[in-house]
Amino acid sequence: MKDLGVEGENLAVRFLTKKGYSVIQRNHKTPFGEIDIIARDGDTIVFIEVKTRRDAMFGYPFEAVTKRKIRKLKNSALFYLKKQRRESRARFDVLSIFSTDSGLYEIEHIIDAFEVEA
Repeated sequence: MKDLGVEGENLAVRFLTKKGYSVIQRNHKTPFGEIDIIARDGDTIVFIEVKTRRDAMFGYPFEAVTKRKIRKLKNSALFYLKKQRRESRARFDVLSIFSTDSGLYEIEHIIDAFEVEA
């Protein structure tokens, strides 16, 4: 059986592609952490955190995006953008995915999930 996180990320890529996003990179590692998906939505670079769960016993998937995780994502995104040497509009989305034993998925796409102060 596939790892649930990998399964969720694969589903997320298909979901985003159907919505018209262009996936630039997956699992981008920086000294500050990893960005699950980097995509383009029009002229905006989108840094996407994917959280997948089988049930809500430990909360909803999006609740796992803590202040600490947000700080790591912000620093990783700034590192990525500086390395690209160009300015782009950017935002942070969260894909919250429930996977059931019957193989069905429930996806919640939280666009512009949080603001990051400079």
